[in-house]
Amino acid sequence: MGFKSPKETTCSVDNIGCNKIGMAMGPLLALGFLAGAFIAFGGLLAVIVGGGVPDIKLANPGLQKFIFGAVFPVGLILVVVAGAELFTGNTACCVPAVLSGKASWSGLARNWTFSYVGNLIGSLFVVLFLTYMTGLFASDPWLSSITGIAEAKVSQGFWPLFFKGVGCNWLVCLAVWLAIASDDVASKVFGVWFPIMAFVAIGFEHSVANMFFIPAGIMYGAAVTWADFFIANLIPVTLGNIVGGALFVGAIYWYIYDR
Repeated sequence: MGFKSPKETTCSVDNIGCNKIGMAMGPLLALGFLAGAFIAFGGLLAVIVGGGVPDIKLANPGLQKFIFGAVFPVGLILVVVAGAELFTGNTACCVPAVLSGKASWSGLARNWTFSYVGNLIGSLFVVLFLTYMTGLFASDPWLSSITGIAEAKVSQGFWPLFFKGVGCNWLVCLAVWLAIASDDVASKVFGVWFPIMAFVAIGFEHSVANMFFIPAGIMYGAAVTWADFFIANLIPVTLGNIVGGALFVGAIYWYIYDR
């Protein structure tokens, strides 16, 4: 099982970022759609498995959080192995190329914007057609689980959500870094699984995952409005995700290894 050194990984990310920033809008939106759908698959599985054990949640809430987090990484595994454009990962992957002068800030903004829009469309597709119209959460314990998740996510306040967004994407982008450092599929899977399991079990906030959890809760009757979704949760979490990925992973590793 070969792997790249931290310096080699950062140089690889530099090249990857150039390719991402140079991607045409059509493929970028399509791959963004796939990434949103893949993360939504992880969220759907996490609710089915982790939300389906209410007795464990009452007796051992830490174990229930671990179960929830243990299955969610399938989403990012699909993103990094099958290939897709995930906004949160791109917050780190595009930064070294820009800081090295190989790509433009306007190109970075374009990549982030269209990957984000694609992620939202893909997530909502899974929510509507594969979650709501299939009735997967129509009965308890899954109904109570998804509505409770959605209501909790919009009731925490700006700064707690912002800093949970920072912590989340710090770990998410480290998972992407480990996948890039790995030279075989099995190593990429292991590299992704641990940080993603950690952020979910801890309770950090991921903007693209929330594009699944909160709309699904809304459709199943949670006391949450679409304005709550965008304003009370998505804005602070997205800003926190940008800081966590761009600053604490992309910029800091560029500064250390790639200046």
